[in-house]
Amino acid sequence: MVDFPLNPTSESTGNRYSYSDRLADMRQDLLDLFCTQAYREGEFVLSSGKTSSYYINGKLVTLHPQGGRLVGQLLLPLVSKEVVAVAGLTLGADPIVAAVNVVADYEGRSLTGLIVRKAAKGHGTKVFVEGPALPAGSSVVVLEDVVTTGRSAMIAVERLRDVGYQVDHIIALVDRQEGGTAFYQSQNITFEAIFTIADIQSRWRMLQ
Repeated sequence: MVDFPLNPTSESTGNRYSYSDRLADMRQDLLDLFCTQAYREGEFVLSSGKTSSYYINGKLVTLHPQGGRLVGQLLLPLVSKEVVAVAGLTLGADPIVAAVNVVADYEGRSLTGLIVRKAAKGHGTKVFVEGPALPAGSSVVVLEDVVTTGRSAMIAVERLRDVGYQVDHIIALVDRQEGGTAFYQSQNITFEAIFTIADIQSRWRMLQ
């Protein structure tokens, strides 16, 4: 694994290894973690009720000690400078939001983390969105581990918009390529993913 500074603009004296090269190595390391830790083949029932011949448990990567760091370092450059917060639907997005939030701080960037509940809190303030309150109109990016149809992350988008935030960008770790991209396009939401399922399956077979 490559040793590199957290700040993408920093370069060690005499080190000609570019940040783009480091990003490529980080991406490869994260891909290998998905293949060795999270990807399985068999018969599985997804949260949507559909059956699948494979399953990706993203939390086995996002909660991995190296995986969390890599997630934060790879996602942060995709979050534009005008964005003031990253958010996601609990539970899968929780460690992703935390990773990006922490890496941003190491790089001297102020980026708030927000967690969106699936159901309103049953006591206290009874809110859907947990985290520091932001001014109305604040730009927020939604993060997701694995996108299938795109409906789960859209819940987060709607909850965040309901409290007055501007949300038009979703970033995922893995796109299963089962309709999520088309769905987000229909909602005028920019969507991008670090990996497609084709990336993971191709590398997984190489490692067998």
